[in-house]
Amino acid sequence: MQTDTPTKEFDPNNDPAKLARIGAHVTKRLDANPLVQQVEHADAQLYIYQGFLSAKDCKTLIAKIDADAVPSTLYAGTEQAGFRTSYSCHLNRWDAFIAKVEARMSDVLGIDNDYAETMQGQRYQVGQEFKAHHDFFHPSQSYWVHEGPGGGQRSWTAMIFLNEPKEGGATEFPHLGLGIRPQAGMMLMWNNAKPDGTLNYKTLHTGTPVTRGVKHIITKWYRQNDWLELTTPKMS
Repeated sequence: MQTDTPTKEFDPNNDPAKLARIGAHVTKRLDANPLVQQVEHADAQLYIYQGFLSAKDCKTLIAKIDADAVPSTLYAGTEQAGFRTSYSCHLNRWDAFIAKVEARMSDVLGIDNDYAETMQGQRYQVGQEFKAHHDFFHPSQSYWVHEGPGGGQRSWTAMIFLNEPKEGGATEFPHLGLGIRPQAGMMLMWNNAKPDGTLNYKTLHTGTPVTRGVKHIITKWYRQNDWLELTTPKMS
């Protein structure tokens, strides 16, 4: 598991105060939504929205993923053979259907969609997995030079299961002793930070190997800053 060397210098792109404010806002929003259930745990904030997407919408997203998926990658400097063996693609946020789905997801969390990275679609076939990892960025890694100024730290993750593999493919949080079995249309959300805004290492999670069937999911990662504004090339 990656760890970060403590630094005395404040990093504005990894700002606990800002992450704490985002966390408190989203928590209040989710707690007030009768369609959202909290997964009770003392060490992390996780929520589930059953039936968030219809079967028809899930089918549409699966087709879009299958049309564009390529072997998944890891950040340069973090590559490990067999660590992430799925296929994935970036979905077009300007596509009318994708924009509608993203807007609904962001409305549930109460975060402006411009703070979210481009939504990613992922497909796991038999034997494919994503080994234990954090969704937040490790500022000690070389990729932080690029990712830090390009939106800052990741705050919340929102993941939607689009179908149900016959066996395997759960999202497991080993430090929390929790496992979430894929259920078509269900959205899983969690805070990558603690309530005080410091990074929550107990959100380590894994996409366990699919043993029968196939698994499709979409994932959105929200940043502490306006990701779209900071990553869109400026006109000279």
